[in-house]
Amino acid sequence: MLRFLTAGESHGKALVTILEGVPAGLTLDFDAITADLRRRQTGYGRGRRMAIESDRAEIVSGVRHGTTTGSPIALLIPNKDWENWQRTMHVEAEMPATAGGAERPSVTRPRPGHADLAGFVKYGQDDMRNVLERASARETAARVAAGAIARQLVRTVGIEIASHVISIGSASLTDPLAIAFAQVRAISFDTPLHCADPAVEQRMIAEIDRARDAGDTMGGSFEVLAHDVPPGLGSYVQWDRKLDGRLAQALMSIQAIKAVGIGLGPAVANVPGSRVHDEIVLRQGGAAAPLPVRRPTNNAGGLEGGVTNGEDLRVTAYMKPISTLMTPLRSVDLTTMTESPATVERSDVCAVPAAAVVGEAMVALVLADAVIEKFGGDSIDELAANWRAFRDRTAARFART
Repeated sequence: MLRFLTAGESHGKALVTILEGVPAGLTLDFDAITADLRRRQTGYGRGRRMAIESDRAEIVSGVRHGTTTGSPIALLIPNKDWENWQRTMHVEAEMPATAGGAERPSVTRPRPGHADLAGFVKYGQDDMRNVLERASARETAARVAAGAIARQLVRTVGIEIASHVISIGSASLTDPLAIAFAQVRAISFDTPLHCADPAVEQRMIAEIDRARDAGDTMGGSFEVLAHDVPPGLGSYVQWDRKLDGRLAQALMSIQAIKAVGIGLGPAVANVPGSRVHDEIVLRQGGAAAPLPVRRPTNNAGGLEGGVTNGEDLRVTAYMKPISTLMTPLRSVDLTTMTESPATVERSDVCAVPAAAVVGEAMVALVLADAVIEKFGGDSIDELAANWRAFRDRTAARFART
């Protein structure tokens, strides 16, 4: 089983993640981990924090000479902005004499849409900074670091993962399922919003600009695709082993994600079965990988009955607008119980492209867990051998005599 935990606050000293279950013998590309962290910081509509941080993960255990040892992998991502927040976020009971930055007042006016009020009630906090610092999406940097390792693990069995932005506000691709994996992979990392259609991307930028000018924020949606996913990952035998359920939970756990769709997603409720279910036809050229049959469509998003079917995995996540508005909504000051504008924290106008990178990481982590579950092995060599044996057995079952 692959699992991970993260720790750290948005303006604390560092973020930490521990990734357990990675087999021994996986040679890591450290630059690829850094590249994914940098991608999380990009996208039109991001705030000033991205100009301060230059995220890089330091691996402090579980790797020797560039290769995983089979023991838990611990990663540390320092927060550069910590220098400006020590007087507010110090861990000692008394403020150290050398602490820098400003001593900020307690947060007592919860933001609608954020965890501020819910966390205030749940944990009995007087200062909601204790809530928002951990609830912040800054935590996702730790997920991306862990996901970058998971991405390298699933490549062992041929899986590649990419994402693209589908919509920002009312600006949206007409038919996201028509965008092939190769098109998504071909999108330049330099594009403002990582959208496959430049014309739609310009309309998305206009949506963000209007929101910024109004002191507002904007949400949207993104799709994560996984290519060359082996058939047979996941299971239909128990509710908690269904891969679509595991993917949905993973993506819903990302801050501000409010809905998840697989393949055609919610649209399956609007059309008859004859226009939803993907027909099964012979693949031209015989028993080509992964299966000698194929689907002319992929409305199921590569999953049937909670199990991968050999088609591209396609998962869409829907992100609400960010909760911090420069023109704040109405709230209540919980120290005086009087109506007051919500707290304003430094924030983004739109972070959908960044959330898409986090989505890739979460999909990679779920798929890595499913790959280990299916093919097993304490080392990468053993896992890869088990995968090749499964692939060959499957091909033989479809062979015609």
